[in-house]
Amino acid sequence: MIVVNTETVPGYRVVKVLGLVQGNTVRAKHLGRDIGAGLKNLVGGEIKSYTELLTEARREATERMMAQAQQLGANAILGVRFATSAVMAGAAELYVYGTAVSVEPGA
Repeated sequence: MIVVNTETVPGYRVVKVLGLVQGNTVRAKHLGRDIGAGLKNLVGGEIKSYTELLTEARREATERMMAQAQQLGANAILGVRFATSAVMAGAAELYVYGTAVSVEPGA
């Protein structure tokens, strides 16, 4: 599956647009991570536990979007975008969406 944030794939042409596909996940912070993050906030620097949490959330949401595209018969997703939003105190949604298409080699 080709997944890009551009509107085209160099060397391919779109033969069929199959529609919008999306994936999401909602993740909550962990008390242990919050304590560590609070201490890190005092001295500065990357909060690795949150980086890992968001990396995993992006991967999961992207996999869900790709599964939806495969069900439609797509072999590519164009214009992929990510968004996040707070759902409640301590929890956030990561949302990814794009356009499922069928592409074939050629300009």
